[in-house]
Amino acid sequence: MSTNSLGYNEQGGEAAAELGQEAAASPAAPASVPAAFGLFSSDTKKNEDLKQMLESNKDSAKLDAMKRIVGMIAKGKNASELFPAVVKNVASKNIEIKKLVYVYLMRYAEEQQDLALLSISTFQRALKDPNQLIRASALRVLSSIRVPIIVPIMMLAIKEASADLSPYVRKNAAHAIQKLYSLDPEQKELLIEVIEKLLKDKSTLVAGSVVMAFEEVCPDRIDLIHKNYRKLCNLLVDVEEWGQIVIIHMLTRYARTQFVSPWKEDGVLEEYNEKDFYESDEEQKEKDQKVKKPYAMDPDHRLLIRNTKPLLQSRNAAVVMAVAQLYWHLAPKSEAGIVSKSLVRLLRSSREVQYIVLQNIATMSIQRKGMFEPYLKSFYVRSTDPTMIKTSKLEILTNLANEANISTLLREFQTYVKSQDKQFAAATIQAIGRCATNISEVTDTCLNGLVCLLSNRDEIVVAESVVVIKKLLQTQPAHHGEIIKHMAKLLDTITVPVARASILWLIGEYCERVPKIAPDVLRKMAKNFTNEDELVKLQIVNLGAKLYLTNSKQTKLLTQYILNLGKYDQSYDIRDRTRFIRQLIVPNEKSGALSKYAKKIFLAQKPAPLLESPFKVDRDRFQLGTLSHTLNTKATGYLELSNWPEVAPDPSVRNVEVIELGKEWSVNVGKAKKEKPTEKFYSDSEEEESASTTDSESESTSESGKDKNGKEEGSSMENSESSSSEELSDSASESKEGTAKKKFKTSEESDSDDTEKKTEKRRSSSSSDSESSSTEESSTDSGSESDSKSEAESRNPKNAIAKRKEMAVQEKKVPTKQDVSLLDLDDFGSVSSTVAIPTPAILSPSLVADLEGLSLSTSSVINVSSPIFLPMKTHELLHRMSGKGLAAHYHFSRQPCIYGDQMVSVQVTIMNTTDQKLENIHIEERKLPAGMKMHMFNPIEFLEPGESITVSMGIDFCDSTQTASFQLCTKEDHFNVNIQPSVGELLLPVTMSEKDFMTEQGKLTGMNETSATITVAPKNSTRLMILEKVIKAANLGVVPSGQDNMHRFAAKTVHSGSLMLVTVELKEGSTAQLIINTEKMVIGSILLRELKPVLSQG
Repeated sequence: MSTNSLGYNEQGGEAAAELGQEAAASPAAPASVPAAFGLFSSDTKKNEDLKQMLESNKDSAKLDAMKRIVGMIAKGKNASELFPAVVKNVASKNIEIKKLVYVYLMRYAEEQQDLALLSISTFQRALKDPNQLIRASALRVLSSIRVPIIVPIMMLAIKEASADLSPYVRKNAAHAIQKLYSLDPEQKELLIEVIEKLLKDKSTLVAGSVVMAFEEVCPDRIDLIHKNYRKLCNLLVDVEEWGQIVIIHMLTRYARTQFVSPWKEDGVLEEYNEKDFYESDEEQKEKDQKVKKPYAMDPDHRLLIRNTKPLLQSRNAAVVMAVAQLYWHLAPKSEAGIVSKSLVRLLRSSREVQYIVLQNIATMSIQRKGMFEPYLKSFYVRSTDPTMIKTSKLEILTNLANEANISTLLREFQTYVKSQDKQFAAATIQAIGRCATNISEVTDTCLNGLVCLLSNRDEIVVAESVVVIKKLLQTQPAHHGEIIKHMAKLLDTITVPVARASILWLIGEYCERVPKIAPDVLRKMAKNFTNEDELVKLQIVNLGAKLYLTNSKQTKLLTQYILNLGKYDQSYDIRDRTRFIRQLIVPNEKSGALSKYAKKIFLAQKPAPLLESPFKVDRDRFQLGTLSHTLNTKATGYLELSNWPEVAPDPSVRNVEVIELGKEWSVNVGKAKKEKPTEKFYSDSEEEESASTTDSESESTSESGKDKNGKEEGSSMENSESSSSEELSDSASESKEGTAKKKFKTSEESDSDDTEKKTEKRRSSSSSDSESSSTEESSTDSGSESDSKSEAESRNPKNAIAKRKEMAVQEKKVPTKQDVSLLDLDDFGSVSSTVAIPTPAILSPSLVADLEGLSLSTSSVINVSSPIFLPMKTHELLHRMSGKGLAAHYHFSRQPCIYGDQMVSVQVTIMNTTDQKLENIHIEERKLPAGMKMHMFNPIEFLEPGESITVSMGIDFCDSTQTASFQLCTKEDHFNVNIQPSVGELLLPVTMSEKDFMTEQGKLTGMNETSATITVAPKNSTRLMILEKVIKAANLGVVPSGQDNMHRFAAKTVHSGSLMLVTVELKEGSTAQLIINTEKMVIGSILLRELKPVLSQG
């Protein structure tokens, strides 16, 4: 059934795209209509044609018409006028037509409500249809008709659908709840009842949709989640991706109301600590002397954190972001660091995803710098980044700046300032200013750098520098009188109003430090007062007032002149400011008491401004990953995170009573399962476990391993009926969950009937699931192998026993290795537990025969071998005349390179032919084509006259004969040298049997085969000569041949490991056929060209 539902989903969701292509292929309009009038011609004739097809008696015509109509919708064309003709076919008996009619109605039912109401009885009948797809589609169309009069009908339909046997229909019922609530909010109480019922649903297909309905209708009803909390945590990995996002956000809010803060413990620790959260009792006592009760994490809290951890590897960026915000808001600070690697991985996504992720990282990096310091280089700006991403990365780099990395960052910022993107260059200057205030060691360096920027040709850069310098000078003005003088000179050239105003403010604020320059600046400003910007005029007036109070002899007349100009200015602000200042500083009869304090008012000590991150102000009040956080304003529908409670509410509300139906079912199967106490429900997450609990867990794991065998072998395993039935339910749930954790299968891809069975088994064996989850994480090898091979073995029952036996033997001999993934999935380190693997004592004859069939001879064994012929043919790297006495030769050792599997080993012999000692011989300036790599030899400190030394290098030529160029250098000189390999040196010889050779050759035919007929010299026709000639030309391995006239050679390319098969077949007379089979056709043809003269020459 799930297959059908998936197919329908694709058709429902992508029908427009698929059918649009089909419609595009069909004739869109009569040929007689000129193309030039296509934009203005009406579609009347075409639509008439479609209407006739829809009224036809033939289903094929109706189906074709519906495909074309849905194609029109996919192209964005309006097909609403066809609504009456389409709606007539809603009762069609053809299932394909009915599906497409529902796709159309879902699009236009809201626009054509009156016509859709005429078919309400048809939709009601369709709700009883035996086909689940029709029932679900009818409910979707019914909920799309937004007319208040049918609210009771919709309510009844939702209630019935919520009890439907099909999880797909129940999922659509959850979607309809939100539509009905938006249409009639008064139905809230009735809808909450349906939500409560659907929250208990066992299907992963329904979980995401019903939680979305919960968030829309009654997000404050936390009590509905209590009983379903553990189930949602355990089902999380199986839910579809968009459902996972909704559930994670809901559980984040839930956890903030139900658990105490895990950060109390971290208050004693450092801001970011890699150590385990739980430590020994002695260390706990030392660190928590002030705390009366040590913090112990609630098992349900730990369950949520542990079950969301694997989702950090999800392919969906939104899921990773959701888990990251959950860890940020819920996890102990010492554990939140694991999300940083996953978030940095998302920076390889599209620019939109990058922007959202960077916004969240910027907020995180303010509070916890240590999380992202190891990934500093990931935030370097690329020239191709858009401005929004550049500024976000710049923000993060500034947040991560500290004494250790500031020198590197300042060099990086120096490059950014030269950017053509002026907005970004200005942001960089602000970032330099923030670094200067945050890190006192580099304040002077930053200030000097900003002063140098004042001579920049770009006005925007100069203006921004002035503004930042102004703020920096306020922190320590006494030491920077020279900088103020330098900035005063810039007034003649700078035209940006903000920069001019900043300079004037600085001169006015520190006019006593520049007593000679300040009056002259005021004189110049007064001369051009009327042409200045309003912002600059205000600062000129302020400067005049300050100079009037401190140096009235020189500036009294100038100030009065400026005040007179301001009195008649066009701007209200200038006129008001002028009147206010005149009354304040110029004493007269009307002056009040304020004029006595004018000097204190204007020249008061002002606090230095704080250069803070814009993210620090108020953005962190929003939950990470939300629209409100990105916009920095509260969006509609935003649900705030509550503060941690001082005392945790009663955890027993999350305990689920044992369902009686489960007991009856297990009794009917064979044996009633033993109930396990609720306090050990999550025993694997508790810190202090008894040895007996661990043993019981390992036993349950081994039982599940036995069961996988017993389940497929049937009666061959001698287990009692009751025990096998118990193990069947346990292992089914364990294997399903294990597979889901590794492959991230969405629930829509699995068969829905199987899903129902799987969730039913999960409910019946929930206690065993929770206990075995830790052993699943710590010993994933055997579990993953058995999961991935179970389906193949069920298809081949004959080989199942033999494969299982072989696996058992291997597992006995080889100790279990722990899987290494992108993230370590173990929360508290690995738990070592011995897993007993049952092996039958006696092998049946059929089993022995099957085991014999699994011998190594059936699989091809191709291993790299040592070369047969070690050539000493050397090539000149540097002649002694060109190298001023330094000479170098090289040859290919034809051995596997010690520096890398993809590199060719090169031996370089360096000689000193001079009469003086050569020092510091090394390699510089490697000029390699794209993709090529080189491992240099270590620098040679000195080489005495007449001496020589041989060093080893590794070069990855990427299976090409391109030249590797570099410089061989001494202390005084640099010499350009090149190494170019022949094709034969790009190979490593391999050994294989003749049968394997023939098999591989059969796979590499057609375009992968090149051949040529050559005339062989008489003395080259013997077997030894052919071997010598071929192996001397190319690093090939000899393959044994049963025929005298056939000579076979095999090798693999060093870089890619592609096979290279060479065959020399001697014919009658003196001719031979040379055949080369390889995937690398270019290398094959070059090798053929090189081997031909080798064999034909005498």
